[in-house]
Amino acid sequence: MSVSVPATGVAPAPRRAMQLARAWALGAAAVAMGLIAGFFYAYACSVMIGLARVDNHTFVSTMQWINATVRNGWFAVSFFGALPLAAIAAILHLRRDARPVLPWTVAAVGLYAVAFAITMGISVPLNDELAAAGDPSAIADLSAVRAAYETTWVEWNIARTIAATAALACLVRALMVRARHAPARPTGSGGTTPPVTPAAR
Repeated sequence: MSVSVPATGVAPAPRRAMQLARAWALGAAAVAMGLIAGFFYAYACSVMIGLARVDNHTFVSTMQWINATVRNGWFAVSFFGALPLAAIAAILHLRRDARPVLPWTVAAVGLYAVAFAITMGISVPLNDELAAAGDPSAIADLSAVRAAYETTWVEWNIARTIAATAALACLVRALMVRARHAPARPTGSGGTTPPVTPAAR
């Protein structure tokens, strides 16, 4: 009597490694994107609203110090890490078996690229101009310095917040799509063993 054992669904090692790489890249991109979207959001819904109510000297001094200290490793991980991580996640999902996830990762890359461009092209130059104004105590017209900075910075921060949050939503959606299309878990310890069926008697 001979028997036939159905395939267990265990993927070859290279395929398992690719699946793991995709999962980690997508998860890391979502975490980094969530951190930077939350960073922008905090300014939009809290920091700048609070600073709008302080005097000119306090506003200029506070923003100068914030801009001087924000360039640190913790900020760099999310701000500079979100874009390459999302791009890596997109590249890893180029193959046909992962295509359902691809549009969402590509959209996340594009949306965060917009937020990144706003920061580097508008927010950072404004920050540099504010720093170049010098010691607030020595500025003759604090009101003019503030007016040249505040409204533009706040408006574009809202724009990059929307873009980064939309990018995060795309990555969350990508994780959901990936979970839906994930291959069945291989059977083994703790799983259901496929039945052995007679092939011939």
